[in-house]
Amino acid sequence: MKIAVIGAKGLPPRQGGIEHHCAEIYPRIVAKGHSVDLFARSSTTHVSPFAQSEFEGVRVISLPCPGKKGLDALFSSVLGAILSTTTRYDIVHFHALGPALFSWLPKLSLSTKVVVTCHGLDWQRNKWGKMSSRLIFEGEKAAVRFSDELIVVSEELRSYFRNTYDRQSVYIPNSAATYGASDANFAYARSLGLTPGRYILFLGRLVPEKCPDLLLEAFKKLKPQGWKLLLAGGVSDTKSFSAQLLEQVASDRDIVFAGELQGSRLWEIVRGTGLFALPSNLEGLPLALLEAMSENIPIIASDIPPHQQLIGSNRGILFRAGNLDSLVQQMNWAIHHPQEMKVMAENAQRYLQLHYSWEKIAADNLSLYEALLNSPNQQPGKKLVTTKIS
Repeated sequence: MKIAVIGAKGLPPRQGGIEHHCAEIYPRIVAKGHSVDLFARSSTTHVSPFAQSEFEGVRVISLPCPGKKGLDALFSSVLGAILSTTTRYDIVHFHALGPALFSWLPKLSLSTKVVVTCHGLDWQRNKWGKMSSRLIFEGEKAAVRFSDELIVVSEELRSYFRNTYDRQSVYIPNSAATYGASDANFAYARSLGLTPGRYILFLGRLVPEKCPDLLLEAFKKLKPQGWKLLLAGGVSDTKSFSAQLLEQVASDRDIVFAGELQGSRLWEIVRGTGLFALPSNLEGLPLALLEAMSENIPIIASDIPPHQQLIGSNRGILFRAGNLDSLVQQMNWAIHHPQEMKVMAENAQRYLQLHYSWEKIAADNLSLYEALLNSPNQQPGKKLVTTKIS
């Protein structure tokens, strides 16, 4: 089977859940004897346009990009979609709704099947302006109309497409990225002035919908004795927001900004965390949260549906999304009940091991591909229903 992948920034993964998702599933599919070409962005891979590299058997083809906010994804997706028509691919798999705007192009080849994975309702993200949000929303409608199969990573998203478009989708979740060895002495964490087990970690892009500003305000209000707050993540396309955030951080010695972390430093920081916090208003199925669960880390998260799906009633604690007082109250409880939080973390780790496995996720994607190719006359989902962005 010959597969093309469109929508990822590149491999190996540096930043972004989609890239880590692709890094986990496609080498496993290649190991089963299939061929995978991933169309990447030269602005991320930092190699010449149309240059090729390999990542664990996956061929990575870098496409020219302007290197500007909102345009890289557009350029790489349309070029990837066009190039996919020049090779006889069995499957063309689009990741994310923006790239899916061009999901109709591979359909020019009657033998090619198109799959779209929705990792989240990206047009709702605050970092996008009105025009970008509109294009992403049009990508959502294109995914509904043209994909032969639509994959979603959470039950909430499956309900959304069923209720909004009367379109059936296939639920295949994410899982945690695989961690390697890290420094058991926590030298890097200590160099930041952190004591293992005595800091709260925010891990993710510094963007409005992830609400690091709410966490910052809650920490300042609570002022937990002997604890620090660590913000770790890139600034993405929200430099003004992150600049305002870091300006607040600079004046407080108990708040540390580590920037974007990778490899052993990231693994060390996560493993030393006393409390992992994810206060987001919008998520698909967050890889960072899955990683904290995998590493047996106590968790506090907002009560949005994807977090409820993962945390449930006994695998961490939830606070009312966007509510400062609720976050302060629950954070205070978590800090003063370490044994109860330890039990919840152990429950979360067992739950993840039982229900979320990259081997199963890769196998489910492959089974979906094979089912599509064995059903040549299958029609895409039900009719498109027009909706409006409020």
